[in-house]
This record gives sequence, C-alpha cells and structure tokens, in this order.
Amino acid sequence: MFIPVAAPIIGERELAYVNDVLRSGWISSLGPYIERFERAFAEYVGVSHAIAVCNGTTGLHLALHALGIGPGDEVLVPDLTFVATAHAVLMVGATPIFVDVEQDTWCMDPLAAERAITPRTRAIIPVHLYGHPADMDAFQRLADKHGLFILEDAAEAHGAEYHNRRVGSIGKVGVFSFYGNKIITTGEGGMITTNDAKLATRLRYLKDHGMSQKKRYYHTELAFNYRMTNIQAALGLAQLEQIETFIAKRRIIFRWYTHYLSDIPGIMLNAERPGTRNVYWMVSIVLPSDYPLKRDELMVALRERGIDSRPFFVPMHSLPHIAKYKTYSRDGEGCPHATRLGAQGLNLPSGSNLEESDVQLISNIIKELTQR
Repeated sequence: MFIPVAAPIIGERELAYVNDVLRSGWISSLGPYIERFERAFAEYVGVSHAIAVCNGTTGLHLALHALGIGPGDEVLVPDLTFVATAHAVLMVGATPIFVDVEQDTWCMDPLAAERAITPRTRAIIPVHLYGHPADMDAFQRLADKHGLFILEDAAEAHGAEYHNRRVGSIGKVGVFSFYGNKIITTGEGGMITTNDAKLATRLRYLKDHGMSQKKRYYHTELAFNYRMTNIQAALGLAQLEQIETFIAKRRIIFRWYTHYLSDIPGIMLNAERPGTRNVYWMVSIVLPSDYPLKRDELMVALRERGIDSRPFFVPMHSLPHIAKYKTYSRDGEGCPHATRLGAQGLNLPSGSNLEESDVQLISNIIKELTQR
C-alpha cells in the first residue's frame, strides 16, 4: 500500500471530453474547448475575462510583463511560497523583495509588506498558500495608498473565498495553476483572470507570439508562446464542472485529520479565518518544538510505512541564487515565521480520493511516532 500526497481524479467525463477533441483533430491551441474552459472559469471565479496559458509560471510572467513591470522595479513576494512566484519577477528583470508570513494563515503579512514598500515598489503578489486566502483587504489598502498593482498568486487555491469573493477576482489580475496535483488539473496548464478588458486583450496578444489580429504571421513585438492546447482545455473543463465536489471532499478530509490528530499536544493545522473559505489544497501540519522527531525524520518514518508527504516550501531567502534580495518582517529585517514554518511544516496526503480509513491510518502513525 502507498498513499500519495495527491492524485488526480480522472473519470468518464474527462475521458469523453478528451476523446471528443481527439476525434475532432483539433488537438493544439485552436479548438472550442479552450473558449469553453475560459468562459466557464471566468464565470466560476467571478471575473469578466479568463486567459488560458500553458502553466502557472508562464501566467505569472505574462501578467507581470503585460503590466509593464521590469528592470528597476521591485515586487513584494512572500518568503514562503513556491519558487515560481519569485522566478516570474526575475524573468521580467524586476527585483523580488521577500516578506515574512503570518503565523496562522502562512500567507504574506500585510504589516511586514508595508515596511517593505519603497519608491521602486510596483506590485504585490499575495500567495493564497495551500488554499487559504491572503488578507486581501489589507493588501488593497496598501495598493491604493501607494499606487501598486496586486497580482494574486492563486495557483493553489481554486475556489477559495475571501469575504464572499473568490480568489483571482480581487486584485488587478489573478493566476492559477492546473498542475497534476492541484484541486483541478489539465496535467500542465494555467489561467489568468482579470476584470480589465484592455489588459485581457494584451494578455491574449502576448501569449500568442504577438501576432496581429488583422494580418496573419505579422508580429509587432517580442512576445511568447504560452498557449494551452485544446486537449488540456477539455480535461480542465471536465474537472471544473466537478470542482465544488472536489472542494467539499477536501474540507471533509481536513475535518477527519483535525479529529484524529487532536490529541497530539502543540500540533498546528491549517487555519481558516472568519470570512474565508480555505479549500485545503494541502492538509498541512506544523510540528511543535518538542516533537520527538525532526520534520525530515518524520517524513522518512512515514515513507517507510507507505505514506507520502512533502515539506513546506523552502523560504525564498534560503535559496542560494536569490538569497541576496532584501527581506522584511513586521519588526525589521529577516523572515522568522517563514523560517520556522519552512523547517517544521509538513504536507500530508490531501487528495480528494482519500477515505476516512486512510486519514485515520496516517494520523495513527503520526501519533505512534509521537510516543517515541
């Protein structure tokens, strides 16, 4: 027996839609499923426009490029995130500034972000980490005060809600990932969301080599091939039509974990602040300082028993190629919360196909190891 951290649920609907594409012959970046997926995703998120791209990283890069962010500009990035958030900033030639996270939500701390703003700051990228929305009202106040763009990194938070608004609809632009371990998947793939019609037009233009809409093969500036295929869109549409079922199951899985891990002193699980909906892309734990095993030792022990797990992301300031950039906490420099979480945080199996018996088994093993 082996229980993975995440596994996609691919059923008859997905097979039917993908087979329809294969029979049609429209397997590349033209075809009806792309438009259908974009339209349905925009409606689900609550925005006017959704632009399908080949993955979430290219979505972040394309959005920053379309907003005119580049050399000489600074962009605030949470210190605890997947490296793609920082890499996208570097890809446009801008400078990432790393901001500490909150202890409970693990998302960027608005108070620390305010300390990090300088005259060179152009944008803030709040990451809705592991499915919990960042404090978007606080970031919007900062953006309004300093004239900044907000780019929501919603790669891990499809369907998460902040005060009755779905993430990806709150900032100037939002970006989602459909990698194979996400709540819904296209294998690889991503989506950019916005209510700005002019920006949406430019994003579509830039993702398709900057080709003129009036004259085929006439290109007017350096651009990119960031297109999604019709096959991916068919898979994504089928997944999107079931997203609320997937989210409901993940919320049940989180309740199972909460119940079965409740008697381990000091262990922390994902938060859910009032007014938010956490979609629990990952059910995560932070080990107490007196836990008998170190985080990596616990991962090895779980693996030996057939249970997969993943560490929290390595804090950005710890990565050698980007360690030179500035860091800010609410009290000064450095990112103490991100450092602690990066060392003690662990993602447990969280896929929507888990059963209660799986969660009970995993929890019992963690409790057994607690007695060492």
